[in-house]
Amino acid sequence: MNARRQSPAAGRASGGFTLLELLLAFVVFALSFATVLEILSGSMRNTVRARQDTEAALVAQSVMDQLGLEIPYEDGFRADGEDGDYQWTIEVYAYEGEDGDGSAIELGEMVGIELLQIDLDVAWGKPPRDRVSQFSTLRAVMIDREPAL
Repeated sequence: MNARRQSPAAGRASGGFTLLELLLAFVVFALSFATVLEILSGSMRNTVRARQDTEAALVAQSVMDQLGLEIPYEDGFRADGEDGDYQWTIEVYAYEGEDGDGSAIELGEMVGIELLQIDLDVAWGKPPRDRVSQFSTLRAVMIDREPAL
């Protein structure tokens, strides 16, 4: 009666992985890698978009700096131009006040100032992904008065 007892683990080889374990590990790795690639590509898209927005703001600042020098302060003035890959359109018109409130206009007339609203659109890209940034400001301009005699 020499019966030997073997433990259940002793009969199983413990030197490697099963095919199912390898497949599961590969699927987990592939999903993780795909997620990391998606994050990186999204980051690159955001970086390009930020660069384009910054360049559009610089073009807008450059055009606004030309007001009063190359671009006249005239009610009804409109001009178009381009700077590299960016196209811009500027419009100058008399400020009409917020929600019909004419107090700013009346105050300006009392002190000899005319308020002009300047709207600037900077566009870039190709359809259907073309983009536009809009900029708007007010400028105070002295009203030309005839000298008193």
